[in-house]
Order: sequence, then C-alpha cells, then structure tokens
Amino acid sequence: MSWIKKGCFPALLVLCVLMLGIPARAREVSNDTIKKGIFADDIELSGMSAGEAEEAIRAYVEGLKETQITLQAAAGTEVVVTAGELGITWGNPELVSEALEVGTRGNVIERYKILKDLENDSLVYPIRLSFDLQRISDVLLEKCVPYNVEAVDATLKRENGEFQVVEGKTGYTLDVETSIDKVSRALSEEWDRKACTIVLDVEVSEPRGKAEDLAQVKDVLGTFTTSYASSGPNRSQNVANGANLINGILLYPGDEFSTYENVSPFSTANGYYMAGSYMNGKVVDSLGGGICQVSTTLYNAVLLAELEVTERHNHSMIVTYVDPSADAAIAESSGKDFKFVNNLEYPIYIEGTTANKRITFTIYGKETRAANRQVSYESKVLEVINPPADIIYPDAAQPIGYVVSDSAHIGYKAQLWKVVTEDGREVSRTQVNSSSYKMVPRSATVGTATADPAAYEEIMAAIGTGSVDHVKNVIAILTMQAPAESNEVELGEE
Repeated sequence: MSWIKKGCFPALLVLCVLMLGIPARAREVSNDTIKKGIFADDIELSGMSAGEAEEAIRAYVEGLKETQITLQAAAGTEVVVTAGELGITWGNPELVSEALEVGTRGNVIERYKILKDLENDSLVYPIRLSFDLQRISDVLLEKCVPYNVEAVDATLKRENGEFQVVEGKTGYTLDVETSIDKVSRALSEEWDRKACTIVLDVEVSEPRGKAEDLAQVKDVLGTFTTSYASSGPNRSQNVANGANLINGILLYPGDEFSTYENVSPFSTANGYYMAGSYMNGKVVDSLGGGICQVSTTLYNAVLLAELEVTERHNHSMIVTYVDPSADAAIAESSGKDFKFVNNLEYPIYIEGTTANKRITFTIYGKETRAANRQVSYESKVLEVINPPADIIYPDAAQPIGYVVSDSAHIGYKAQLWKVVTEDGREVSRTQVNSSSYKMVPRSATVGTATADPAAYEEIMAAIGTGSVDHVKNVIAILTMQAPAESNEVELGEE
C-alpha cells in the first residue's frame, strides 16, 4: 500500500498499541454517566446520571437551609436566622453538564489521558451558592431594623431653680443597602457552610452635648410674661398646657424651633379644651383656643434674647395681652407658625411656667452681650381704624330674648421697633416687623319669633335703630313678661 510506503505505518502501529492498552469501558465511552473521580465539593458524582447528580446536589443545598446565620445588628444585637430564610439556592447548576462531558470530548488519546489523570487526581467542581437579595432585604427590615436606636442628645432639666445635666445616648442605625450586599457576598464567596456570624454595617451617631458646654447654660437671656386673668377655665387650661409642652426644651446652636410642632396636635388627648379663637373675622370656639397667647409670650422672650426669628405672623384681629405688632399667631388651618433659630454659640434652654393666670417664658443660655447694653421693643401704631355702626341680623327661627353678639374689633396698622441702648444712650433703632389687623364691627343675631304682634313690631323697630345696646334694652323690657325666652350669649375674644 502506498500509505505504508509513505511512512504512515509506524504511526498506525503506535495507535494500535495505545488502543490495546485502553480498557474496553474507555473505548466504549458513554455520555450517560459521570466518570469516576469527579466530585461536586465533597459529593462524589462517579457513575451518576445527570438527574441523579442534580438530585444529590440539591439535597445537599436543601440541607444547608437550616444552618443558623447570626446577624449582628444595632448596638451588638444578635438576630439568628437560617440560610433558608435568606433565600439560599444552588448557583451553578451547569456543573452537572460540565461534569458529564469530562472524558467525552477530543480524540482517543486525549480522552485516555483524562481518564488516567482521574485515577490519580480527582476533579472537584465547587458548588456555588446564591442568595435572594429581596429575601435578605426583608429579613433586615423586619428583624434587624427594629433594633435601631436613635441618638438622644444630652440635655438639661431644671429642678428647684438648678440645672442638672442629663447624659445623652449613642444612636445606631442599620445601613440596609450596604448590609444586603455584605450578607450576600459573605455567604456566596466566603461561607464555610457552617453556622456563622455576620457583622452588619451599622452607622453610629454620637449624641450632641458635652457637660462643660451645658454647664454654661445658666444666664437669663430673655424673659416675658403675659396675663390671662380674664380667661375662662377652658382657655386657661389651654394656655397652661401649651406652656407645659414647650417647657424644658433645649436647643443646640443652629437648631430651629417650631411652636406648632411642639404644641400640636390640638386634641383632647393632647390636653386641649374648646375655647374662643379667631377665625374669618369672628371669635369661635375651637380645640386649643388661646394657644396663640403661648406663642406670643414666647415670641417676646425670644426677641429679648435676640435669637433669630425665622417665621412670625400677626393675628387677623388685635389681641389685648400685648401691644400691637408684639404678637405671634399660630394657626393650623392657614399654616401659620412661630419659628426661631438658636443663632448663638451655646445651647439655650426654654422654661415655660404658669401661675396665678400669668404665663412666663424664660430663655436661659450663656450671656455674651456687654453688661452696659440693653434691648427693648417699642410698638408704633401707624393707623387706627374704628368700626362703623353695629350690624344686627334678625333670626325668625329664634324667640325674642335670644341674642348672640360678637364684640367689635378696632383695626390697626402697626410696627415693632428694636431699640438698643448702651449706658442708657440709644445707639440703634431697627424695625422688627409690620402688622395689619382687621377692623370688625360689633354684630348680633337677634331672635324675632313671637306670637305677640306688638312685641314683634317693637323688636323689629329696635333692630332698625342699628344699636345692639338699644335692642338689648328693648328685649329686657319685653322679656319681663316672658323670661323663659331669654338666651343671651356673648363670646369673648382670644
């Protein structure tokens, strides 16, 4: 044969010798089972079909689901869960098909070499594990986040005229996003498949306030008092409640104080009662009526302390417990609030007290102003708008003797000025605000229902005069014959 003559015979001889040395099972390679010496981690896959190998590995992963994983959360709190709760799954199922192909690819010599190598050294495929990021997130949010602790700043309490420092508490907050990645990476890449502990990412917030700084808070920076001697029991209780809700608040440098946030909600559960307040040019009963005297008194103390006022509104109508433009209204319906910032270098402490129907706010801090410097505030009325004649509304649904009247309110335009003196000499005068108050005429709703034509004519004639006082005089005469019909109500102003 020509191919023998061409030198191919030696190669053929070598091939035949090799074939004689290969076991029959190797010459008749089967793709249905995994060759001897192949493992998935510690699981021997030799002789297994693809289905059997998958079943063995899945059983192994299933057994890992009960392995305990301890998550170290806020402040060292340990939360014990299982790998199953974290969504453990087999991450490289392609392992089986790769193992099944070993010894089935290449020529006879290559396959023979692989099989001989397996007799001496096992081929181990690592089982990779995956974890469900959503399951990890759910576990962290439901079982670890509840152990978060907010930082509590050091503060002061005042007892028997003395300040005492109350130590703060360190805060701990779980960083959920980075902890999800940390748990997934630790279990997928570093886990030895045994019970373990993973320290989560926790942000530590140190409390504000050092004892030496708080010890500086002892000077009176500003104090102001108003009287509510004419108020009824409900309004009086509202004023006292508002003062109590603000009393004891400490503000660090840069902190902003919101009166509304600290005295709301206006509910019976929060200590409020129905009392008169301004609404749409009238005095109406509402929960928390009188709370504006609290914000107004605080406003004047803040001005004397020379803190930075960031929001202030005047009332819609004039109030009687401070001068025009010295008031500060808050109103839930219109979004009015009184706010100020501690613009000083040291903390300030707010004390609010009530006694003998007088409310007082005192701002304590560290006095840095010169001793010869004094601050005062002057109200300047620019315009007085007197109300016109009374307005009377006849009400045929109510009997003669029924009168509900609202007081008149004089309108004002006014300004508040800050006056600074040094050694008794004025050195500056600055406008603080400008306020405008509505003029509201006196009004009354008068009952006219009666079976007596003469009485009806008299009451209507009285109404025609436009004088509430004259109407009341006529009613007094008429109701002497029918006292049961008398029902006069006078609402007071805030």
